[in-house]
Amino acid sequence: MRNTSDIDLAPYIDHSLLVPTASLEQVDHWCAETQRYGFASVCIYPVHIQRAVERLHESRTAICTVIGFPTGADTTASKVFAAQEATDNGATELDVVINLGWLKAGQLEKIHTELAQIVEETGQCVKAILEMALLTEAEKRAAADVCMDAGVHFLKTSTGWTGGATVEDIRLLKDVSRGRVGIKASGGIRTPEQALALVEAGATRLGTSRGPDILRQRAELATTT
Repeated sequence: MRNTSDIDLAPYIDHSLLVPTASLEQVDHWCAETQRYGFASVCIYPVHIQRAVERLHESRTAICTVIGFPTGADTTASKVFAAQEATDNGATELDVVINLGWLKAGQLEKIHTELAQIVEETGQCVKAILEMALLTEAEKRAAADVCMDAGVHFLKTSTGWTGGATVEDIRLLKDVSRGRVGIKASGGIRTPEQALALVEAGATRLGTSRGPDILRQRAELATTT
């Protein structure tokens, strides 16, 4: 078993600002924190991409945004347009919510077509958001398979709006993916213990707005042990 005390959590974290009331001042603050702590990316709404690009133009930090968020029920045309616009504006990672209605109806070919088009037309890193709290195990496995077949680069557990990341779901995605894609745990990650458990289970990214707090908590724990 891996020694979790050796894990540097910062490079795993997508520092997320996905509240509807996010201000430009908050975007600036999140970008500054992303650089300061060495997080994998800053994750913001599409409307804030250009602001993030301005703040991070001299950084190698990835700029992540969300497509079809949080329901996934937009039309394919609107998702593809939003993804291409986000890319044109400077986003380098796209977290795309899959259409859960299609999944529940067994229309997997529609999910495949939509995601494959986004992957092909943007050329960016695409993370498929599965919203696993709403799915049966069979649906989770089917969703993971079709998303990988479409060429996505990550499987992501959830938006954080309906349930959150669990160790059990990360293990399931690790079993299904077998190292072919990354796994992003997202939703409800507030402590270093949670973060480390998810990484130990197989997560390669962590979506959270609490990154600085998690690192501070971990540093405090280290000084008392």
